[in-house]
Amino acid sequence: MANATGTAQYVLLPPQGLRAKAATTSPEAVELLRATHDMAGTQMVSIDGRDTAMRVVDSLGPDGAKLVELSPDAALSVRAGRPDLRLVPVVYYTPAVLAPEQIETAVSRGKGAAAAAAITIQVVSKNGAKPVADAFVVAFVDYKARTGAQGITGADGKVDLALGTASITLDRLYIYPLDSHWSLVKKKLAVTTGMSVTVTPLDLGFTDGLRHFYGNAADDVGAGVTVGVVDTGVSAHPDLVIAGGANTVPGENRNDFGDNGKAHGTHVAGIIAARGHPPTGLRGVAPGVSLRAYRVFAKGSGQASSFAIAKAIDVAIAEKCDLINMSLGGGGVDPVLKAAVDDARAAGSVCIIASGNNDRAPVSFPASEGMALAVSAVGRKGTFPTSAAAADEVAAPYGTDKKNFVAAFSNVGPEIDLTGPGVGIMSTVPGSYAEISGTSMACPAATGAAARAIAGTAVIKAKRNARRSEAIVKAVLASATLLGVGPTFEGLGLPDHK
Repeated sequence: MANATGTAQYVLLPPQGLRAKAATTSPEAVELLRATHDMAGTQMVSIDGRDTAMRVVDSLGPDGAKLVELSPDAALSVRAGRPDLRLVPVVYYTPAVLAPEQIETAVSRGKGAAAAAAITIQVVSKNGAKPVADAFVVAFVDYKARTGAQGITGADGKVDLALGTASITLDRLYIYPLDSHWSLVKKKLAVTTGMSVTVTPLDLGFTDGLRHFYGNAADDVGAGVTVGVVDTGVSAHPDLVIAGGANTVPGENRNDFGDNGKAHGTHVAGIIAARGHPPTGLRGVAPGVSLRAYRVFAKGSGQASSFAIAKAIDVAIAEKCDLINMSLGGGGVDPVLKAAVDDARAAGSVCIIASGNNDRAPVSFPASEGMALAVSAVGRKGTFPTSAAAADEVAAPYGTDKKNFVAAFSNVGPEIDLTGPGVGIMSTVPGSYAEISGTSMACPAATGAAARAIAGTAVIKAKRNARRSEAIVKAVLASATLLGVGPTFEGLGLPDHK
C-alpha cells in the first residue's frame, strides 16, 4: 500500500532464506545487500548502472533481508536490474484470537423521541453485585442479520444501547468482560432500561479445557526447553517469568517487549508457562520452560508486518529457542515468512502456528507452510459455564468421548498436525486473568505440550541443524493422542496427552 509520499514498503530478500549464502546468491546481489545495510534516509542506489531512490527502514544484518521503501517505478527498476534478489510487498497478520460478536447494522430508530431512545443496562459481578467496567456489550435485535446496538460499560458498569425503545426482546445479548469474569450470552432476553445483568467471576481453581487435558504441572515440567512467543509482547505478571526477548517492530525500542496494550501475548505466554498456584494463580502446560517474548505488533496495533515477524523468528533462532509459538495469521501466502519458518527448521528450531478462526475455512498462512506445525482448536463440554459465549462453539465432529468437540471457529484441513484446547481458556493478562477462545489459545497449549514431550531428551542437546528440528517434530508428533475427530480436524491429536 502506497503512503503519502507515493512509496510503499517492500522486503528485499536473497534468492533463498532470509540471509544470503554464497552458494545461492551472486556476488553483485550480496554487494547490494551489504551496501544498503547501514544506509540512512532515502538515498540513490546504483541498480545495474541506474540510480534508484531507496529508503532502508530496517535490516536483518549486512547479508540479510531489508525492509525498504520505494516508489512503484523504483521497485520495477530493482526487479529488472537485480533479478537475483527478491522484492516482495509487506504483508500484515493479526492475532488468531476469536473476535467478539459484533453488529454490522445499527437498529433503525425512526425519528424524534424514538430515535433518541436507548436502553441502559448495568453489568454487575455475581460477586457482590459490583459494577463491571470496560465490558463490551452487544445487543442483537436480529442475530442472523447482525442488527442491533453495542457499547462499552463505564466505571459504573452501565452502557447505553441505542435501540430506539425503552424495552425490547433481544435475539441475543453478549457480554465480554475485559478480565476477571466469564463472558455471557443470553438468547431471547427481554430487556428494559435500568435493568442489571450478572456475569460470573473467574474461579482460578476451576477446571477449564486447558487444565482438563493437561492438569496443573509441576514447576520443573518443560525445564531445559526454550520457547519463544512471537506476539503482542508479554507483560510482567506475578505468574510469569520472562527470560528475555526483543521488540522487532521497526522504529520501536528493541528492549520494549512488554505487552502492546492488546493483552494477547500475555494470555498466550500464560498458557505455555504460567507458574501461579490455583486458586490464587494459574499454571501453564510447561511452567519450567525458559520463556522469551518477541513483540511484533506496534503499540496499540492489531497488525504485524511480515518483516517484523520474520525478524523475530530470526532473533529467536539466534537466541536458541527450541520452539517458536506463533498465535497469528490471516495474511496471504508470503515468501518472507516462508523463508523465516524454513530458516528456523534448518537451524534446529520449530515454529508452531495457529490454524486460524474462520469457521472451518482452510488452514491460514503461515500455519499452512509445510515446515510449520499447524494447530487446530478443540473444546470439552463442562469446562466453561453453559452461559458463556464459548458455548456457541460446541459443534460436530465429536470425539470418541462425546464431550470433546472441534471448535466451530477452528480452521481445519490436511495441513493440521496437532490440536489443542482453545475454547474458554483461562490465562494471564496484564494485571489480572481472562477467559479467551481461539486457535491462539490452542497453539500455546500445543507448544507447552511439545516442550513437555522433548524436555530431558537427547534432542535438546543435539547440534542445532535440520536433523535436530526433524527429531523435535518426530518426538512431538509421536507423543500425540487422537481424540477421534478425524485427521483434517486434529492431525495426530493432542501432544503429550496421556
